[in-house]
Parts: sequence; C-alpha cells; structure tokens
Amino acid sequence: MQLEFPYGSGAITGSVPWARCLGVLDVAPAPPLSDVSRALQDRLQHPIGMPAPLLDAVERGHRVLILVSDSFRQTGIAHCLPALIEALAQRGVRDTGIRFLVATGIHRGPTEAELAAILGPDIHARFRSRVACHDPHDVAGLVDVGTTSRGSRVRVNRAALEADYVLVTGTTVLHYFAGFGGGRKSILPGICSAGTISQNHSLNLDRVTGELNPDVRIGRLDGNPVAEDMLEAARMVRTTGMINTVLNRDGAIAGLFVGELEAAHRRAAAFALRTFAVPVQEQADLVIASAGPCRNYVQAHKALFNAYQAVKPNGRIVFVARCEEGLGGQPFEKWLRLGSRDAILEGLRGRSEINGQTALSTLEKAPIAWFVTELPPQDVAALHARKAVSLEDALERARQELAVDGISRPTCYIMPHAACTVPFPGAVPRLD
Repeated sequence: MQLEFPYGSGAITGSVPWARCLGVLDVAPAPPLSDVSRALQDRLQHPIGMPAPLLDAVERGHRVLILVSDSFRQTGIAHCLPALIEALAQRGVRDTGIRFLVATGIHRGPTEAELAAILGPDIHARFRSRVACHDPHDVAGLVDVGTTSRGSRVRVNRAALEADYVLVTGTTVLHYFAGFGGGRKSILPGICSAGTISQNHSLNLDRVTGELNPDVRIGRLDGNPVAEDMLEAARMVRTTGMINTVLNRDGAIAGLFVGELEAAHRRAAAFALRTFAVPVQEQADLVIASAGPCRNYVQAHKALFNAYQAVKPNGRIVFVARCEEGLGGQPFEKWLRLGSRDAILEGLRGRSEINGQTALSTLEKAPIAWFVTELPPQDVAALHARKAVSLEDALERARQELAVDGISRPTCYIMPHAACTVPFPGAVPRLD
C-alpha cells in the first residue's frame, strides 16, 4: 500500500509492505456548512444557553471587543466575521465602536500577512487600525480581577474590561491538558498575564507528589483542575457570548456553536469529540503520523502526543513533521536544555508554563520516534529523537529496530492528520 502524508504545504509518500496495518486513524468525515453566513445569522438568533438573541442587549454607541485566535490555530472565523459585523451594524454599532484583540496567550503576535488571514482580507483592511495583540508581559495593560479558588491570581487585558461587550471567537479541538481548546481558553490563557498563565498551568502537577496530575488529560473538562480553573477565571470577565467553529479534516467549518460561553463550548466540545476522537482496541508496534501544516515543533508536538496514544510502550513512531520555522522559540528551547525529565519537573515545580510541559511530554515520547523533518540534526537530538533522511529511511530504521526486538511482522496504524486525530485506547470518553 502506497501511503501519502501531508508535509508542510506539500506531501511525501512511502510504503510498509512488511507491516500488518490495523487501520487508518483519522478525523471522522464531517460535511462543511453550505452557507456559513446564514448559519451564523440563525445561531445569533437562537444562541445556546441564552434566553434571547446573542446581540439583543447591544445598543447604539456600545463598545464591542471581539477576541480572535492567533496564527497558530486555524479557526475559519474569518468566514464568520462579515456576517457578525453586519449583525452589529444592525444593532447600531459602527465600525468605530468595534475593536479586535488577538488572544495570543504567551505566543508571538501574528505578522501582518497572518493577521490578514485570521480576519480575512476585507475585515483586515477595514479594521486594521482597531486591531491589537495581547501582551502577557505588559503590566500597564493588565488589570487584576480576582483570584480563583485554586489560587490563580487573574490579571486580564484591560481592553476586555473597558468594552461594553466582549465576544469570544475561536475553534474547539481536543487539548492535551486543558481537555479542549476554544471557549474559556480565549480568556485564560488567551488574554491573561504570563503569571496568571503560569499559575493555571502549574495545576498540571499534583501538589502533593509533584508528579503529573492524572486528572489533567485530553478530552476532559469536569474534574480537570486546569480546565476548571480556566473557566473560573473566564467568568471573571464579562462576556456577551461565544462563537466557536469545529473544522473538518479539510479545514472547512463543519460545526458552528454560538451562545453562552460554557454552554456553547460544551456543545462544541461534544461535536469535536465525535469528530476527532478515535477508539483504539489495541495499540500497534508502529505508528506513522503526520503533523501536516504545523510550522514548528511546539505546534507539531500535539501530533506526536496523539500518535503516542496508539503505540505500544516498546513500539516505534515515524513522525512526519516539516517544522520549517524550527523548534518554536527560545522559551521552549530553554526548557529542552535542562535535558532530563527530573530537571524539567523540578523547574515546573518552581514556575510552570506550557513550554515546560511540552518539553516534559516530548522527552517521554520522542525517544521512540524517527523524525522526517527540516529541523537540523542538533534540534532533533535536543528533542531526544532521531532524524531520518527520508520517509523510506525512517520506515526502514523503525523496521530494523522492531526486528531486533523480535517483531518481524509489526502491526501499524496510519495517522495522516495526527495533529487533530486523538486515539483513545479502549473507548472514547463521554462528555455529558
């Protein structure tokens, strides 16, 4: 069987005639919405978890802030914005009363070209002077709004408090420790201070043992301390409502969820679980996984995380991840330089952050992986992985290593869209 895997903006091919394929693990088929603008108009009139239309309380002269995701998350929200702006205009809100804030968390801000892609070229041209990027280190631009019951001191972007209405937009996907992306995550980490983000992410560690907290896991909101802390913080910011997409395997909008922040997000999360989660009855000796268009390793990591769920403890992963922008920045590389799981855990106990948790996860998973990538050899070595010169080379090296372990006819899974396909050994959890 000839296999084709997304590789950046292109594709590469290979074959595994020597393996017994258990199946292709992929995103479930989900047809795109035929008319996104009309769908949004309908959902604005009938929002989830709200007794009246979403914009019913918006009046002429009100200041509206629209939160949008950064360039590292494909959301499709640009297809919704023209209809949303028109709906606000019908409520008497002029362009001068609308501002956009890019909810970057601790990521870098988007380039001008990326910002045009996030907003769509027409909205970008029309509102460029009214777009700002969140800065988690800008003390003057952050306001203290309280402390969560788990001890996270919540400082948020001042713009969210100065607006009469805050509209949260984004996309809902499964997330490896927040349970799900989208919804509450647009507030925390999206527009919070670096300190607030660190305090929230520290809940990833058990405060008694100092080890990873087993309740912090993908696909779980209830009982997940990180996710519950995010929601508590988000409720400290007055939001009018949420607009979240769920994308299909082709990046088109398959689901559109509008309404009260928590109620609409849970509905979106249930749809995302049906779309992205795959039950795995047995783990395989080999998983061949592509990170697709992920531009750096930090973003590609989620594909490695997902592939790891489908492989046996002594198995191998062939990881196709172009990563043309490198590892993902100095903050992540700083954690990698600590060099060991124990050292990273010790650092996280002192100051937790997402880059450290990604480094910790990487050191657990990358040693069994052969990378097909544009990352230089020294960067791949820093990840504790091995670099192959091609997909065929990676497959052959994995075959040889499995043969040394006495596995001459290995089982394998194919994951062409591993960044968004989430295997669950046994059964997919329910989100009631």
